[in-house]
Amino acid sequence: MTRPFLFLASRPEDEVADDEYESLLRFGDLREADLVRVRMETGPFEVDLDRFAGVLLGGSPFTASIPHTRKSTNQRRVEAELEPILEEVLDRDLPFLGICYGVGSMGIVAGGVVDSTYREDTGPVTITLTDAGRADDVARTLPARFEAFVGHTEAFLKAPPRSQVLASAPTCPVQLVRLRRNVYITQFHPEMSNSSLATRIRAYRHHGYFKPEDADRLIDETAGVDVEAVHALLPAWVEHARRAVGD
Repeated sequence: MTRPFLFLASRPEDEVADDEYESLLRFGDLREADLVRVRMETGPFEVDLDRFAGVLLGGSPFTASIPHTRKSTNQRRVEAELEPILEEVLDRDLPFLGICYGVGSMGIVAGGVVDSTYREDTGPVTITLTDAGRADDVARTLPARFEAFVGHTEAFLKAPPRSQVLASAPTCPVQLVRLRRNVYITQFHPEMSNSSLATRIRAYRHHGYFKPEDADRLIDETAGVDVEAVHALLPAWVEHARRAVGD
């Protein structure tokens, strides 16, 4: 029997949370039964990783690299419960795709250095595959150069030891990495469409990613940006994950 994937989410805004989940289903070519969602921000959680073919970790308003004392009680709880799951994923080399918040969570667990040096404003960036990316089973499904949406206050200053940097951009040198054979972390958003970005811009108008008065302008300017190519990453990762676990 084919096992589902686990989606670990932490967005408290229902509209954004549901849009993120629906986007992963759509672009990953998955049914709801294929992607079990756990909304970590709603309360304590435990997972049995043996039930799943792999793990997706979605974006988050949490910033992992800020001092512990500045984190909310809920963020500290989520991180305390998430960390052993990520450690097990890494120890087992279980298929994993961490999107944006994956940098601050799995990236730190894996020994990377994460801070605000390479924060990127909300909007599109041009990303280039490295030589390692062009040879990678998952990343090579992307064009050598492609547009993707970003928007984050933390990023890798230094990728984790023994990781492969698969994609880069001038504004943020580490955009996609692979750890071992099956653990992927992406700074850009492979699940985000133009409409999804507009939803997040409206929801996060006052979260510090951009000036609140710029929200409407950002929505207008990004409405026609072609990010279709980046969506190829999700089905490629799903196929890689199923092969890796023999499902």
